[in-house]
Amino acid sequence: MSKLLLGSHPFLLGFEQLEQLVERTAKTGNDGYPPYNIEQTSENSYRITLAVAGFAEADLSITVEDRQLVIRGRQTDDAEGRLFLHRGIAARQFQKSFVLADGVDVGGADIKNGLLHVDLTRAVPDKIIQTIKINGETA
Repeated sequence: MSKLLLGSHPFLLGFEQLEQLVERTAKTGNDGYPPYNIEQTSENSYRITLAVAGFAEADLSITVEDRQLVIRGRQTDDAEGRLFLHRGIAARQFQKSFVLADGVDVGGADIKNGLLHVDLTRAVPDKIIQTIKINGETA
């Protein structure tokens, strides 16, 4: 018995890229740093919140690359000339990726109290009903 893949199901026409999307999502990594929340703020909007304490606005970058939201953080290590008795706050870089569905766009981002908020909006498609003419045989 052969395994039927989701993207190759006969009723899912034009969804061949779905399997590639699932693979790409799985490869984004399950690193828990920095911690983040994803919330639905309305029927057609979402908010991703990352805990980025210690990062300045200049240390962060947000890009959309091939329908993938990529958030990067890179701190400069200013520990030169300082003597730490305990160092629990590390200058650590990160990259978080989120795959965006078609029609989901980044509305904006802001940072407040060590939290980076990225707002997403989903466009509501118009309902289109299309009538297809059937061409019959003429004798």
